[in-house]
Amino acid sequence: MRFRSDPARIRGSIAPVVSPFTADGAADTDGLRSLIRWQLASGSHGISLGGSTAEPSAQSFAERSAAIRAAADEIADRVPFVPGTGSARLDETLELTEVARDAGADAVLVVTPYYARPTQEGLFNWYDTVAREFPGLPVIAYNVPSRTAVDIAPETVARLRKAHANIVGVKETTKDFEHFSRVLHVAGRDTLIWSGIELLCLPLLSLGGAGFVSATANLAPRAVASMYEHWENGEFEQARELHFALHPVTDVIFTETNPAAAKWVLARAGLIGSGFVRPPLVPLTEAGQAAALRLLRQGAPALEGPVLDVAALDGTGASGAW
Repeated sequence: MRFRSDPARIRGSIAPVVSPFTADGAADTDGLRSLIRWQLASGSHGISLGGSTAEPSAQSFAERSAAIRAAADEIADRVPFVPGTGSARLDETLELTEVARDAGADAVLVVTPYYARPTQEGLFNWYDTVAREFPGLPVIAYNVPSRTAVDIAPETVARLRKAHANIVGVKETTKDFEHFSRVLHVAGRDTLIWSGIELLCLPLLSLGGAGFVSATANLAPRAVASMYEHWENGEFEQARELHFALHPVTDVIFTETNPAAAKWVLARAGLIGSGFVRPPLVPLTEAGQAAALRLLRQGAPALEGPVLDVAALDGTGASGAW
C-alpha cells in the first residue's frame, strides 16, 4: 500500500484483469495470479479487478474477497492495486472495502449502485458513507451508466471532493467526452480521472487525465502502457500510432459482451486455463470467434512482443494455438 498516501501516483495503464474460472465455473486463483504476473511483466502500471470486466455480480462475497487478497499478495506493492469493491448493496460495499483496505489496496474503485437508479442526493449519500467509514483510504467513484442506469453528475463529484479529501477521483466509463471535461472543470483539475472507454484513453490525457483502466490491456498490455508512456514523454505521434493500432484489438474485446471475447482469446493463447464466463453471459459464439480472429490479425502490430503469439493464429500446436 505504498501508493495509498499519494494516490496521484496511481497513473498510466491500470489493467482491469478478467476473473479466470475453471472449465466447470469455479474460481481459478492460480490463473488470476498468473495473469497478474503476465501483466506486470508486460509493463502495466497498475492492476485493478472487480470491475465490469471481472464479472463481479456473478461472484459471491467470499470469492471477491479471496481474489482481492490473492491479487494483493501477488502484486506485493510493486505497482498500485485498485480493486473494485462496489455492489448494489451498501453493507456489502463496506465489507468488501474493508477487505481491500486490510489486504493493502492503494485505493478502491466503487461503482455507482446499479439497478436502483438513485438520485444525485442518493449517490452523494452512498459515497459519503464509504468515505466516512474509511477516511485513510483513497476512494475512486466508478461511473459506468451503460451498466448501472445511473450517471454521477460532475456537480456531485465536486460536492464529494469538497466534503472528503479521500475521494480522489473518478473512473469515467461514458462516451460523453464533455462529461470528462466538466468533471475536471467543476470538481477541480487536481481531480484524478481515468478513462474506462478505450478510444477515449489517449484523448483524456490531453485534458490532464491520470490514465486509463482499459479492458484492451487484457490482450495488449504492453501497447496500452506504451501509449501512456509515449504521451508522458512528449512523443505524441508515437502515442497516436498506438491509439489507432489498438482499434481492432479493442473491437475484439467488444465482439460480444465483455469479457467473453477476452477470455476466449486468453484461453486460446494458454494464458488462462478456460474461457468460461458465468451466466447470464455465454461463451464466445462461433461467429464471434471468427470475428475475433479477423480483428486480431488486423491488430497484430499492437500485439508484438511478449504478449499474444499472433503468428500462431492459424497454428495447431497444443499451446498458444489459435
